[in-house]
Amino acid sequence: MSDGTPADLFFDAAIGLLQRVREEEAGAISAAATLLADTVASGGRLFAFGAGHSSLAAQDVVYRAGGLALMNLLTVPGVVGVDVTPATLGSALERVDGLASAVLDTSPLRAGDALVIISLSGRNALPVEMATDARARGVKVIGVTSVAYAAETTSRHSSGTFLKDHCDIVLDSKISVGDAELTLDTIPAPFAPASTVVTTALMQAVVATAAAALADRGIEPPLLRSGNVDGGHDWNARVMTEYGDRIFYRH
Repeated sequence: MSDGTPADLFFDAAIGLLQRVREEEAGAISAAATLLADTVASGGRLFAFGAGHSSLAAQDVVYRAGGLALMNLLTVPGVVGVDVTPATLGSALERVDGLASAVLDTSPLRAGDALVIISLSGRNALPVEMATDARARGVKVIGVTSVAYAAETTSRHSSGTFLKDHCDIVLDSKISVGDAELTLDTIPAPFAPASTVVTTALMQAVVATAAAALADRGIEPPLLRSGNVDGGHDWNARVMTEYGDRIFYRH
């Protein structure tokens, strides 16, 4: 590791990755935003899913001040975060065949909806099957993943494919295999993951672009406001009433 504090080096690495996705994924961000805007305009619903730490970026765009009220979290019990005990169970569930189909069977997803699937590696059965099964049901799929994993690792799905192979649009987070940006002679393993920083920024960039795209069409984007500003609760109540049939985190 070169000169500079670990904090400085991490910020440099994160900023470098953000600059890469800003420049190299601009087209995919625009396409993903258009897909979300199209879905909202046509009466469809929006969903986001991620397993383990990938769920953090999905949760960040659900029921979010400044975000689209129509974005719903697609939950899979045991894999939404690290709240399950033991935490390692979540990792094991990602490799279970058939789990995605069971979740979709009992979810509100239907043809005409859009689903964002976030998976850093994109190699486990759960995100692969989630994408294939959702598309088979007429759902448009946006994948947020690190394409590098497909080149440097093997799939854990029976098809030998990755999440990126089953999406209408792919956003590449550019995260290196292993998700650790720093090394130090005195520490035996690489450390300091940046995937959450980058993936969350990608998601917010897509949502922001979708909101602007709706406004360009003369459609007021169904945005939420902070409940900690005056009038925020009244604003949100109006939006939730107007779009109540497409918001599932209230029930």
